Amino acid sequence: MIEAILWDNDGLLVDSEALFFELTRKAFESAGYTLDSRYWGVEYLGNARHSSEIALEMGMSPELASRVIDARNDAFWQCLEQPVPLLADVSETIGALAGRVRLALVTGSPRDKVERMHRDNGLLGHFEVIITDDDITRPKPHPEPYLKALERLGLEPRQCLAVEDSVRGLSSAHAAGIPCIVVPNRLTCIQIFDQAFAVEERVSGVLKHVRALSATARDL
Repeated sequence: MIEAILWDNDGLLVDSEALFFELTRKAFESAGYTLDSRYWGVEYLGNARHSSEIALEMGMSPELASRVIDARNDAFWQCLEQPVPLLADVSETIGALAGRVRLALVTGSPRDKVERMHRDNGLLGHFEVIITDDDITRPKPHPEPYLKALERLGLEPRQCLAVEDSVRGLSSAHAAGIPCIVVPNRLTCIQIFDQAFAVEERVSGVLKHVRALSATARDL
């Protein structure tokens, strides 16, 4: 029986990854460097490499890389003054699950950014547990974020499903022993999700798995 669903945030619930990439692309371009979306999707979103590592690999000096990344970060924070759009079916899917299963948010973003992204959409009120970068010392793909969520929920991995959009998040959930459904976005769709419980085109695809697993549990 599935007792809880643990959700990633960026690129899954809110369209923040596309915004973050576009700001990074423009910042790199202003310094004379071209950042490819496929490369970003694999290296940053898949292999968990830092922006500064990518900047240095592309040939920036440490000083230039620092200025470019700082400018990008400032621009991203300013963009958060406006609501970040929810991705397709998110509001309806979370609403359909609320009250049926427990919900948790497991994100690599700091808490202040998460709260800022969701301040106008009311989504955070559905999550019983929220794990952010402020709560852990080893981010995804390490299992610590999901293990922390399991601890706070008081549940075992077999009682949960995770939902992610990238290999980095999938690896974190898998290492914690939690079956993971992947809903790729337009930046992560080039990644390979061999360890996924299922891959769905839209967030609403999670609902059929919850129904199927609940029916299986009733038949046991």
